[in-house]
Formats: sequence, C-alpha cells, structure tokens
Amino acid sequence: MDEISGGAGGAGDGSAVRAAEQVWVVVGRLRRRLREVNGDGLTPAQSSVLVRLAKGEGASISGLAAIERVRPQSMAKIVAGLEEAGLVSRRPDPDDGRRQLLALTERGVERRLGDRRSRQEWLVRELRTRYTEEQRQTIIDAMALLDEVAQS
Repeated sequence: MDEISGGAGGAGDGSAVRAAEQVWVVVGRLRRRLREVNGDGLTPAQSSVLVRLAKGEGASISGLAAIERVRPQSMAKIVAGLEEAGLVSRRPDPDDGRRQLLALTERGVERRLGDRRSRQEWLVRELRTRYTEEQRQTIIDAMALLDEVAQS
C-alpha cells in the first residue's frame, strides 16, 4: 500500500496526492514571502513568539518552549533578544514566585499589529493587481475548503 495515497488506489488518488503536494509547497512559499514583507529584522522564531504572546499562549519561557518544540534554553535566548528590543517584558507569576510570566510591551503590541497590517496590505495589493474578481472568488472558495481540512 502506498503510504501517501492511503491505500485503495481509486481514480481520485492521483489528484489528491498532487493537490496535497501543491498545498504544501504553496503554503510554505506564501509563509516565507509574508515573513519577508516587513523585513522587520526579527528571526522567524522571534516573530512566532510575538504571535504566541499576542494570542495569550505560552506566557512563560517553558510554556513557549513546549509550544514551539524547542529547548527552554533556546527559548530563553529568543526571549532575551525580544526583551532587548523592548518588545517583551517579564513579571513574577503571582501563583509561583519562581516563575516569570512574559507579556508583550506596548511597543511589542504595536510592532505585532504593524507587522500584521503590512503583510495584509501586501497580500491585498497582490490579489487585487494579479487576479480578476472571479479568480479571487475561486481563491476564497479554495480557502474555505482547506479550512475544513484544517479543522477536521
């Protein structure tokens, strides 16, 4: 049995494999391109930490390390760079004095919102100039289908 196609070898298997490959490649390219849009000087790991903290996830170094699947020592270095830039601050955990909680500073919140806005503006411009209304609707429809997959 072919591990990728999942088995029976039905008529739609080839297109499912091709679609999966294309989604994988295009999503990866789009993510890399969106990271480049700002040219903000942050590493992908630092940007990811800002996103996590903005969502209220992983408020400690160990929590972030677990979510990002890196060692706590590596996450400590990432966070130190963000602290140095004034984007993240630490405060004692009121429930556990040994632990430090992380939060975005006002500057970190502004940076995160600005980054997101820049990326969204770039993508809107590209979609507006490259595609017709009908093509944009096709993209919207495809995204709805992929969202179903992501949420299953």
